[in-house]
Amino acid sequence: MEIERPSVLARLKRWLANPWNRPRLLALWTWIYLAWSIVPIVIAVQFSFNAGRSRSTWQGFSFQWYFQDPDLSVLHDPSLRLALIQSLKLAGLSMLITTPLGVALALGLARWRGRGAKPANFLMLFPLVTPEIVMGVALFLVFTNLLDFVPLGTPAQLLGHVTFSLSLVVIIIRGRLFAVGREYEEAAMDLGATQWESLRRVLLPLLAPAIFSALMIVFALSIDDFVISAFLVSQESSITIPVRLYSSARMAPSPALNALASLLLFGSLTAITLAGLFLRRYRKREGARGSAVEDLARLEI
Repeated sequence: MEIERPSVLARLKRWLANPWNRPRLLALWTWIYLAWSIVPIVIAVQFSFNAGRSRSTWQGFSFQWYFQDPDLSVLHDPSLRLALIQSLKLAGLSMLITTPLGVALALGLARWRGRGAKPANFLMLFPLVTPEIVMGVALFLVFTNLLDFVPLGTPAQLLGHVTFSLSLVVIIIRGRLFAVGREYEEAAMDLGATQWESLRRVLLPLLAPAIFSALMIVFALSIDDFVISAFLVSQESSITIPVRLYSSARMAPSPALNALASLLLFGSLTAITLAGLFLRRYRKREGARGSAVEDLARLEI
């Protein structure tokens, strides 16, 4: 007696209806999205190392557009070099100013028990949900009409970068504060430590992974920012890499722009990688389970 085998369609329906199957379609969709988003970037980086001027034909590996070309490379073109210096300067200063402010603000909001605590915690999210172009216009109007003693250029850009990245630092530090709890501080104070000593010798070391991650994330956000930097720019020396790329890409773009964009990408990736490595080392020392990458993705630091 011959047993009738189910058709391909029936087997496919049965396979899709089985809730215990591995989510292969989701994995496939994820890889398609990753390829779609990453491949153009890889191509742009590849042509930053092209030996010729073509941006569509590979002519050999070279550092011509980074430093070998005496006129057009990032190292020797004054406009590109200034943009790189300005972006690094803004990112470094934003990182050093925003993170201590964010730590102090997160501590204050987490310990505040007054009537205005809940509205203040809610309003802290406001800069995160405000469209960046709205914030850029608002800051431009403030610095040109109300606070006209703050000149456009580096001072205004720095204040703008600190403003939009401060909320993110608060959220990162506050999440770590809630995870740690107050038990360690209270135990230290029971043993005779003052409030300042318990903060310095107990709480801040426990917050170290979140603080370092916040430093790196602020650096990556600041060096990538375009809208606020563009609104608050004043002269050639205050043009950042994203603004330079946008203004040059619509004219006769040089392959050196690929090199400049690649340096921007390397800076952001380095910052995020350092944050992941620091978090991984800290987790290993504490014997914690899980992955540092997952913690970074969920901002559970």
